[in-house]
Amino acid sequence: MQTTVEIAEQLGLTADEFERIKSILGRTPNFTELSMYSVMWSEHCSYKNSIVWLKSLPREGDRLLVKAGEENAGLVDIGDGYAVVFKIESHNHPSAIEPFQGAATGVGGIHRDIFTMGARPIAALNSLRFGNINDKKTQHLVKGVVSGIGHYGNCFGVPTVGGEVYFEDCYGTNPLVNAMSVGIVKVGQTVSATSHGEGNPVFIVGSATGKDGIGGASFASANITEDSAEDLPAVQVGDPFQEKKLLEACLEIIKTKAIIGMQDMGAAGITCSTAEMSAKGEHGMHIWLDKVPTRQENMKGWEMLLSESQERMLIVVKKGQEKPVLDIFEKWDLHCVQIGEVTKDKNLKFYMNGELEADVPAESLVLGGGAPQYHRAYTEPAYFAKVKAFDIQNIPDTTNAKLVAERIIAQPNIASKRWVYNQYDSMVGTANASTNAPSDAAIVLVKGSEKALAVTTDCNSRYVFADPHIGGQIAVAEAARNIVCSGGEPVAITNCLNFGNPYDPEVYYQFVYAIKGMGEACRKFNTPVTGGNVSFYNQSPDGPVYPTPTIGMLGVLDNMNHRLTLDFKHEGDLVYLLGRSRNDISSSEYLHKIVGVEFSPAPHFHLEEEHRLQHAVTKLNKAGVLQSAHDVSEGGLFVTLFESAMPNNLGFEVKTNSHFRKDAYLFGESQSRVVVTVRPQDKEKFESILHGLLDATETSVRHELIGTVKGDSIVVNGEVWGTVSDWKKPYNTSVEEHLK
Repeated sequence: MQTTVEIAEQLGLTADEFERIKSILGRTPNFTELSMYSVMWSEHCSYKNSIVWLKSLPREGDRLLVKAGEENAGLVDIGDGYAVVFKIESHNHPSAIEPFQGAATGVGGIHRDIFTMGARPIAALNSLRFGNINDKKTQHLVKGVVSGIGHYGNCFGVPTVGGEVYFEDCYGTNPLVNAMSVGIVKVGQTVSATSHGEGNPVFIVGSATGKDGIGGASFASANITEDSAEDLPAVQVGDPFQEKKLLEACLEIIKTKAIIGMQDMGAAGITCSTAEMSAKGEHGMHIWLDKVPTRQENMKGWEMLLSESQERMLIVVKKGQEKPVLDIFEKWDLHCVQIGEVTKDKNLKFYMNGELEADVPAESLVLGGGAPQYHRAYTEPAYFAKVKAFDIQNIPDTTNAKLVAERIIAQPNIASKRWVYNQYDSMVGTANASTNAPSDAAIVLVKGSEKALAVTTDCNSRYVFADPHIGGQIAVAEAARNIVCSGGEPVAITNCLNFGNPYDPEVYYQFVYAIKGMGEACRKFNTPVTGGNVSFYNQSPDGPVYPTPTIGMLGVLDNMNHRLTLDFKHEGDLVYLLGRSRNDISSSEYLHKIVGVEFSPAPHFHLEEEHRLQHAVTKLNKAGVLQSAHDVSEGGLFVTLFESAMPNNLGFEVKTNSHFRKDAYLFGESQSRVVVTVRPQDKEKFESILHGLLDATETSVRHELIGTVKGDSIVVNGEVWGTVSDWKKPYNTSVEEHLK
């Protein structure tokens, strides 16, 4: 079939890109070849509109065993001969159309990225964004997504240990489903996604190839519209039990030492795996498509090449060592079929029944090779004028703090998400275990060592909307703060960058400045970027979603004795607020949801101030004077205190500071603040450590004794607000009532 620029444009390519392909090949591509370029040069696979800025992020560090982008996921040395493989990715568009399978296959795909490197997944997290919880469509999407995540993770046998759920109107049409996986591997026992050695056989292993998921990468690189439901074939179908068998078989064949390389078949399927492995190994492949096991009869070559059927891997085996590999996959009752061989030249040649279907240079398909890289225009968003016009003096201070507090804890973004997490098994699997004690970050044990991992996903997208630069910094800082407040040392991040259409200069401005902020914060906290993904086109006819650069952060506890939890421990313990209070209600849940102000600046934040605070918490924790620690975030100080009170039904008596507005003090979300509790006998030691921070190289961290842990009652400024048990009822049922 003779291709034209019109066909190229129908496949999502531009006229310039069509000419570029013709130049690379020295001829006009046939339809199969053009289809391959259309998926590999899509935003989802090539990062063509983002790579120039992604390169500005810090991507090297002492603990990193591979640079960002070199492998399927980040690889971090945690000591004692162990390494952690971790990554976060989006499955937004599929989840918008078919929430159960969209979310389920997102979980399956991210786990494959981990075990294709030889690591066993031990923990899963997620970050979810939905529209207004009162909307029937939102309720349908929430139920489908949560069910899909729970089904795949529980059946696959990896515990879901943490995550976040937000509800904002802008996600009504385009929800965000970001899935993170964390795995453990012994240093030196990883496998690379590479191919080399002329004549080495190429195998496809796992499930058969079907028509589900065809063009999924292109589907993920377009706006969501009313017609998107017609793209349902672009949504994959997952089978967690098949993936469990694939996991065990892949980890088993690695031990045979018969493997050259292995690559997950995710976006763009056979096309992507053959191209990336060949380009990395600077070799080519001959692939015989008629050998590929298929679910449907008479599949065309281009359909096989673009299919994103799940639970499949491409492996390159050392010639002569095929038998142990074949035996292992036969034992696990999985397909293991040779579909090609490695060639010395660097082209990919695909054959169907002896006829050449496609012939393209492998490197021309991949990121950093022939794929285009664009510098997009960006301009300051017009709505910034409304943000800058905000003046707190125009908002009267609250006259009934108790009433505000009651409304705050019932807000969907604040209230308990137990309806969600009760559907996830947090203890499934026996390889490692989550401690499940309440803390700002999830803690997962590293069996065979004294170490534990602290993992978290974080992003307040309203802050990023208000100020992409500061919001990007806060996303990284809050992730680090959560790990520090759990007793860990922040080590590295993975990110999932969810934005609208990159061709919109105002959207691209959000992206550029969020990247700048993230990079600055990563350098400050020494948490390099190990990888992740960019998800553009999260946009409907109503406009883009909030800019949402989700941060997945890994931290390490060298010893579980350093573990910190957020729950109050003993009646009479002293409650301190570390960090500086401010007359700041900007972008708070209080201002947005209770007062009803949509546009305001990001809350106060300064990197150096945050760095000092985290250093202080770490020093106090190592001195053994902290009974609990919980950072002040959404909902402000009151919500932080209440969340610490709930686990043990231990209340608190606190006084507000008369130097500040009552709404700002109790419900403001200015950053770099942590609530800690201290035993009365440790008061002197606690305060002396804080004063001792003031020397030639450090600056003291402000601390304020605000009250005590008190029975089961909540007392504010001498007024009894009721018992913790009474307050827990609306907090625990608010979200459930909408989703029953």
